[in-house]
Amino acid sequence: MEQNFTRIRMAMPRNNDFPITRRVLLGLAASAGAAALMPGRARALTPDSASVLVQNVTSEITRIINSGRSESAMIGDFERMMARYADMPTIAQSVLGPTARSASGGQLSAFTDAFRGYMARKYGRRFREFIGGTVTVAGAQDTGRYIEVNSTVTMPGQGPFEVRFRVWDRSGQALFIDILIEGVSLVISERSEIGAILDRNGGSIDGTIQTLRGMG
Repeated sequence: MEQNFTRIRMAMPRNNDFPITRRVLLGLAASAGAAALMPGRARALTPDSASVLVQNVTSEITRIINSGRSESAMIGDFERMMARYADMPTIAQSVLGPTARSASGGQLSAFTDAFRGYMARKYGRRFREFIGGTVTVAGAQDTGRYIEVNSTVTMPGQGPFEVRFRVWDRSGQALFIDILIEGVSLVISERSEIGAILDRNGGSIDGTIQTLRGMG
């Protein structure tokens, strides 16, 4: 673990402020892939660079929240943020689970786009609620397959809770692959939700894509 901890303050209007709640973290969960999909990673990624990614994401979300733009514009900004900081192809295969193996390349691409848009709408509309709180980034550990960035989140009137960000660089840059809140993988939670939507569509990937495009 790194010796020097970094504290990020969360109160508008400072540029480094990032309102955060458990629901925000659920939204960020869409920016992750399951650890089960991870092969060995490139050696370029370090605990320092993974920690920088976590700080960049929080800064970008802060910018969106403080921009004063319309809800639809904020949702678009959030979707672009996910495209920039998340390994979305890995996300798609992760949340689809075994169904991804039978999907065509075109279906996986369409599902990735639909899922990203769904998550942007779902959580982007709640941004204005996420004001106040602090997150303390408390170092990072190299597991050999990904870097796990440790943090503690504190909200006014609530007890602190642990959040761990998993980061890898398989695509050539550092990207989120999972977020664990108090030990619970949010990617696995999303996989369960997508599985339920698949079931309602009789296992049809195309039907699930259409459903996601109308949700959030």
